Amino acid sequence: MSETIEEKLRNYRTAPFDARFPNTNQTRNCYQNYLDYHRCNKALTEKGQDLTPCQWYMRVYKSLCPMSWVSKWDDQIQDGTFPGRI
Repeated sequence: MSETIEEKLRNYRTAPFDARFPNTNQTRNCYQNYLDYHRCNKALTEKGQDLTPCQWYMRVYKSLCPMSWVSKWDDQIQDGTFPGRI
């Protein structure tokens, strides 16, 4: 499984189509991948496992989300005021 994830990361160019978000507006897709990245990091860190699979979510949200949103969300996480459940 790890080999296929590493291969996908190596071949990554831009966010692939996600059937959960079929519309042109990709705001929810951006936000969901940001949440998934942080949830993945939290879960795998607690288990003491490799964080490589989480890199996929990071690459997707970085290609979809404006950096101003990401920096705002990162600040909110540090301040403990982020509205999402991680």
